[in-house]
Amino acid sequence: MQLRHSVGLAILSAIAVQGLLIPNIESLPSQFGANGDSEQGVLAHHGKHPKVDMAHHGKHPKIAKDSKGHPKFCPEALKKMKEGHPSAPVITTHSASKNLIPYSYIIVFKKGVTSEDIDFHRDLVSTLHEESVSKLKESDPNHSFFVSNENGETGYTGDFSVGDLLKGYTGYFTDDTLELISKHPAVAFIERDSRVFATDFETQNGAPWGLARVSHRKPLSLGSFNKYLYDGAGGEGVTSYVIDTGIHVTHKEFQGRASWGKTIPAGDVDDDGNGHGTHCAGTIASESYGVAKKANVVAIKVLRSNGSGSMSDVLKGVEYATQSHLDAVKKGNKKFKGSTANMSLGGGKSPALDLAVNAAVKNGIHFAVAAGNENQDACNTSPAAAENAITVGASTLSDARAYFSNYGKCVDIFAPGLNILSTYTGSDDATATLSGTSMASPHIAGLLTYFLSLQPAAGSLYSNGGSEGVTPAQLKKNLLKYASVGVLEDVPEDTPNLLVYNGGGQNLSSFWGKETEDNVASSDNIGEFHSFVNKLESAVENLAQEFAHSVKELASELI
Repeated sequence: MQLRHSVGLAILSAIAVQGLLIPNIESLPSQFGANGDSEQGVLAHHGKHPKVDMAHHGKHPKIAKDSKGHPKFCPEALKKMKEGHPSAPVITTHSASKNLIPYSYIIVFKKGVTSEDIDFHRDLVSTLHEESVSKLKESDPNHSFFVSNENGETGYTGDFSVGDLLKGYTGYFTDDTLELISKHPAVAFIERDSRVFATDFETQNGAPWGLARVSHRKPLSLGSFNKYLYDGAGGEGVTSYVIDTGIHVTHKEFQGRASWGKTIPAGDVDDDGNGHGTHCAGTIASESYGVAKKANVVAIKVLRSNGSGSMSDVLKGVEYATQSHLDAVKKGNKKFKGSTANMSLGGGKSPALDLAVNAAVKNGIHFAVAAGNENQDACNTSPAAAENAITVGASTLSDARAYFSNYGKCVDIFAPGLNILSTYTGSDDATATLSGTSMASPHIAGLLTYFLSLQPAAGSLYSNGGSEGVTPAQLKKNLLKYASVGVLEDVPEDTPNLLVYNGGGQNLSSFWGKETEDNVASSDNIGEFHSFVNKLESAVENLAQEFAHSVKELASELI
């Protein structure tokens, strides 16, 4: 592989590049366990390095090449780069360490790194890695690097750029290459890639009670358990990205509103071979089981048919959704009202994925993510820990936290997640009943989609006054304020006791207006209401007694 002309000065000039500080990224190593959990690759030298011809032509040195036309690099320059800069941390969190993908890495650049810097870095790494792999194959053809690589991929596998807020790339690299990457001044941190999984529990029985629950403040009864109250225009003009196992887009329930966006896992098919993603999409926007029945859904496949995938692929799925949203905004279609996204998946703590989700939200996507099914603190998992997204726990028909649902301060709200009926794969009319926070999260994604489509028009009393509509931060705040408070059982004290509510198909002025706070059925308000009712009953009873006594007195006087 040949480098760009400027790379002739690559190794020598790299040591003079100034590192660009980015506090919100640079501070991550300590926050995510770099001191205790980070692991550094060790460089092992094998044999001698080739010489480089330093004859200069203008501003760039002439690059010496071997007999195969490959660039040669000066060992002194390599040594100087290794010794001249502190290594970027290689992060492995405790929760992610159980499902690491050997030799697979996510490299995050520092803020402010230019496109030219990135091109130079990529060419440099690709060439050095090619040389490293060649030497390793000669010395040890059965090395674990070759054995553990399931897909046969090696080296750089792709860039990612979530708006302009997070840039980096992914790849399979040897230990030699990894150390050189960590020494490059443009790199903020490196994360060991890990597996993620769809978060559902399968069950055979159940009913689509979830839609009814989100449209009633009071607990469901025999008269309301199967009634979904909603605005028929909900979802119109909004696109929801389902980052999952894909969507069976020809399913009749989607009425032509489902489309295929992108397949991220290499060599996989453009269809949902699992059913998990189709189920989530159905809860968001299908005709019979969807919250926002007029919305469009787009499949972004990041998990394979077995329901698992890599953090690096999930990150690329977030990138695709973000870019698609930004492209839609640029088109200026007046009927377009915004984008939402749902990720009903999870794995160990991944700072890179959390950063990507936060960046997507800052770029305008309204994001819902599953809290996880391990009955543990949701802050230990990603993307549940991403602070800009809405992290969703699962509730039951009896208004309790589902036994499997994660909890803690990273959970924002609860939604129905046990025995949820929705669309499935296998045929164009297949359905299935599943349980998990995976089923709870699309209820919130659907509600975000629903509210976005019904947001006040510009110039309305309740409009935010901007030309771009309600922001993710504003809508998240309103959604949480509008929720029913204190109605769920078995919710730990450090976890918000909030159950989602859609307004019951009624006027949403209170959702958008200043009185939203007073519209919440909080535990204090419920207590005050019960107290008021008791006092009213006592007062009525006393009045009745006094009235009866007065009647008796009057009757006796008349007699």
